Amino acid sequence: MSGKLYGIGVGPGDPELMTLKAVRVIKESDIIVLPSENPKETVAYKIALPVCPEMKNKEIVGVPIVMTKDADKLEESYTKSTQIIAKYLDEGKNVAYLTLGDATIYATYVYIHKKILDLGYETEIVSGIPSFCSVAARLNMSLVERSEMLHIIPASYQIEEALKLSGTKVLMKAASKMKEVKEQLKKANSTAVMIENCGMPNEKVYNSLDEIPDSSGYYSLIIVKDKGEV
Repeated sequence: MSGKLYGIGVGPGDPELMTLKAVRVIKESDIIVLPSENPKETVAYKIALPVCPEMKNKEIVGVPIVMTKDADKLEESYTKSTQIIAKYLDEGKNVAYLTLGDATIYATYVYIHKKILDLGYETEIVSGIPSFCSVAARLNMSLVERSEMLHIIPASYQIEEALKLSGTKVLMKAASKMKEVKEQLKKANSTAVMIENCGMPNEKVYNSLDEIPDSSGYYSLIIVKDKGEV
């Protein structure tokens, strides 16, 4: 009998924000997979370890990941990752793939998840707290109220038109183009706040657009409100 693949969202950074289900499934799984050549150095592993110390006694496996928009290179890495995971599933082992935040939001895991499903294996996604919910809570603010709309925007792409949308805008993946993103926000006369590494020991809070630096770490998230609401 084949094993089962679990895509587990470990939350935004604070180990205490991991769900009870995520902790249970990690403890019960045979293999722990992370997207890195050095899996024990990943942020997701370090988040889960304090509440899942049992991982020290499990097999920890790294699978390929490439930081690129090249479709061919991405497909190659997803295929290699799928092959590695399928080998363990064929051995009847349950596999837990750990990913930051929630596994359904801009997560590399989803591409591997689809390939594993296509091969006929059983899979399950275990929800995690999304980073934008954690950032809003950390700033003691609501994301949306009453009839307001919420827009989740990948800021490494063109955002000019997206900033014209009414309601709250969450800008994810902004770090690689932070300077350009700030210029667009200023051009749109937007009100924005940002947290870098929310819930982690090196967390940094920026309470206004003027405070946000021109460069920041990968785990930076911006919340944009309609003028005057932040």
